[in-house]
Amino acid sequence: MHRTLIKNAEIITMNKNKDILIGDLLIEGNTIKHIGKDLQVENIDTFIDGTNKTIIPGFVQTHIHLCQTIFRGKGDDLELMDWLKQRIWPLEAAHDEESIYYSALLGIGELIQSGTTTIADMETVHYTDSAFKAIAHSGIRALSGKVMMDKGHEVPKRLQEKTEQSLQESVDLLEKWHMYDNGRIQYSFAPRFVISSTEKLLIEVGALSKQYGVKVHTHASENKEEINIVEKQTGMRNIVYLDHLGLANERLLLAHCIWLNDEEKRIIKNKGVHISHCPGSNMKLASGFADVPEMLQENMSVSLGADGAPCNNNLDMFQEMRLAALIHKPTHGPTAMNAHQVFEMATIGGAKALGLEDEIGSIEIGKKADLAILNLRKFHTYPRYDVDTVSRIVYSATRSEVESTLINGKLVMHNQMMKTMDQEEVLTEAETSIQRLLERIPHLTPQSR
Repeated sequence: MHRTLIKNAEIITMNKNKDILIGDLLIEGNTIKHIGKDLQVENIDTFIDGTNKTIIPGFVQTHIHLCQTIFRGKGDDLELMDWLKQRIWPLEAAHDEESIYYSALLGIGELIQSGTTTIADMETVHYTDSAFKAIAHSGIRALSGKVMMDKGHEVPKRLQEKTEQSLQESVDLLEKWHMYDNGRIQYSFAPRFVISSTEKLLIEVGALSKQYGVKVHTHASENKEEINIVEKQTGMRNIVYLDHLGLANERLLLAHCIWLNDEEKRIIKNKGVHISHCPGSNMKLASGFADVPEMLQENMSVSLGADGAPCNNNLDMFQEMRLAALIHKPTHGPTAMNAHQVFEMATIGGAKALGLEDEIGSIEIGKKADLAILNLRKFHTYPRYDVDTVSRIVYSATRSEVESTLINGKLVMHNQMMKTMDQEEVLTEAETSIQRLLERIPHLTPQSR
């Protein structure tokens, strides 16, 4: 069994006591075996000098679209529905197996380089198996699923599914990939949102989620126009409708939830629904931003996600933490969304949202070794004397501070060198892939190309 010893590091544990200590960390296989001072260990396979370094739990991002990474820069300066209809849906419809694979690797590389070790990912209608192959190859921990779209206005023909076909393909993928590599990969059903999902599809997804014990990952209440469409179609607001269909429970993960009324907030709280707050995406698409301070005060489960590259342009948890901390202060006061609260959302809070809090999200004996090693000895993170380390991470640090990332006990990046993928190959193939896709959709406006 491979043994890794990290010596003399600052360790941000995020355990129940939120302990921060200087000491050593022993990893055996994929598990944290010991935490303490001056550990004397024989037969070490990998030794890392942690002097002047800070170890944190790997970030958990609860809303990502790996299939969209190669669309970065192709959907700028649009609101949600125009962004989808004019750019994203046509681009997703143009995907092939290879473009999905390299889009996923491009996103995963960025995530690993910025300290994210676990994601909740939503793919597109076709070629999700290619995304799972990229996830498997890269070493990242993920919940992922093919997007489901069996209705919708102005949806490209290639993204229009038959209900039964969508359900069957989802189950086939689940049975192939769920619990792969001892649970490093899990499946989640991913109806895109109410607008593109029939009632039959959503009811069946709820039943299958219960049958298999897996998550349902969807978008809700991101945009006012979206909500108006849902109300016209169903006579109900988003969350009320999902609850009416039996989907509102602890297995439901909702991205965004910007525009909620009091009834919807009560449903989310009482049914244990989880929310992924995506401040970068929400501001770029001019959607608004969720009232997260109130949600947290009501003990609702709120975590963080970057969303996709074409609606954020970064998949960087450092950016999302800083935005989440800052955007609410003008309304709620300077003490709202303090650094520790936001850091918790990015780590153990994300783990809880995915039902993985017993395995990841904190640095504790017996948990999986999903870690990021930071070098905070930089001009922009100093001085450190009498400054809280978590505040330095949330308000001052950037992705460039991540030196090494471990997932399942394996170094997937060490000293800022990727270990599970060839960066030059991924960059080259991602570039080739987007060129090939754009040739298939010449009607896109020059500004989007």
